[in-house]
Amino acid sequence: MSFFKKLFNKNQNQTRQLSQVSELIAKDIIVFSDSFALPHNLREQQFQVANINTHEFEKKSLTEWQLNGATNEPIYLTLEQGQQTYLKLSMKLSDEDVEQLFSLDDFAEIFTEPGNALLNRIADTKASEGWSCEQYQQYIYAQVGYFHRQDHRLNSTIEDEGEAFELYSLRGFDDQYSIDIQVWEDGETDVFLNLYRPTSDIKDFYPGS
Repeated sequence: MSFFKKLFNKNQNQTRQLSQVSELIAKDIIVFSDSFALPHNLREQQFQVANINTHEFEKKSLTEWQLNGATNEPIYLTLEQGQQTYLKLSMKLSDEDVEQLFSLDDFAEIFTEPGNALLNRIADTKASEGWSCEQYQQYIYAQVGYFHRQDHRLNSTIEDEGEAFELYSLRGFDDQYSIDIQVWEDGETDVFLNLYRPTSDIKDFYPGS
């Protein structure tokens, strides 16, 4: 009897192992490297997975990890799949930051057909340093998507209808930066600066409690 008790306790105490981003679940911890290519609010910083959401489009669904760190501003992480896998790190901009970064007249062109806007950065703000580049070219116009507050990896069928939005996206000329704009049904608009980095920029993983 004591043998089985010891064996059961040993199995209970085994630590879950993490080796890649796709294995992250809520409460897990990631630590970014000291690479100078990372913005100051990511470099050598530790974040905890607070929520896992899903962005659903016609032909694909993307897992989004919401990362909370030392500040009150979350960072959003998705994986960009191609010949190699890259981290797509996203930071939501305030209205004030958008107004300082770009000409609002030029910004309005993003929502005008055929959706071929060219956007030039005026000047970085304190929040956007390391997150932006000088020029962006639009490549997505009014793509319909659905936001789900659930992890679709746990269920092949997404249960809720989700919150509908239109996606507008622009790519930086050096392919390391982009902008995503989500326009919701009530007219609310969210603007994100995106940064693409190799997966090696995550220094360590720790399973949550």
